[in-house]
Amino acid sequence: MRPFDDVYAQWLDKQITEESNPRRKERLRRGLTHGTVVFLREIWFPLVANLDHLHAEYEVRDWQNGYRYLDLVFSPLGAKGCIEIQDYRSHARDIEIGRFKDLCMKQALLGLDDWLFLPIAYLSIREDPGVCKQLTLAFIGKFLAVETPPELNWAEAETIRFARRAVIPFAPGDLAAHLRLTDRHTRKLLHRMVDKKLLAVANGQKRYRTYRRVDQ
Repeated sequence: MRPFDDVYAQWLDKQITEESNPRRKERLRRGLTHGTVVFLREIWFPLVANLDHLHAEYEVRDWQNGYRYLDLVFSPLGAKGCIEIQDYRSHARDIEIGRFKDLCMKQALLGLDDWLFLPIAYLSIREDPGVCKQLTLAFIGKFLAVETPPELNWAEAETIRFARRAVIPFAPGDLAAHLRLTDRHTRKLLHRMVDKKLLAVANGQKRYRTYRRVDQ
């Protein structure tokens, strides 16, 4: 695998070179925020091994005909995924009122325009990298089709996809509602997939309670 610094430099240079919008080009030339670079280096790149389909300082219009810039946009096949790295403040009251209102407005506008929004706190990258990686994998899974072994039936294949998209371990009832199967049928399905080592038990001894994908 190529070193992150080489991949990052080529990725950023390509965006600057190809960008015709002078506003975004200037922002890219100034460089990305420290938190964004740390996220890419310590969370995204170890998981994906590339920066494909990612766009930095992505420009969008708001309802007042102004411009807003998103830290990172993930857009495979035209998808609309936004990752924002939130700066740290020692206390919530230390966030300026105007900045707090603007942050809430940005999230509202993105949600109403059908964006999938993933906020990541900078401190979480430093203190809870494993959680950040799980969130990022689930975020990516919302946009990418999950390949499954051809020998699986439809319920087994969809269970694999469901597990890949789940941020936290899921209960049999969650899967039953998704598959529209009875609890009894779903539990048999889950036991069979654990036996095949396609899923792992997250919690429970004599009676399994929650499940997770095997790499979680």
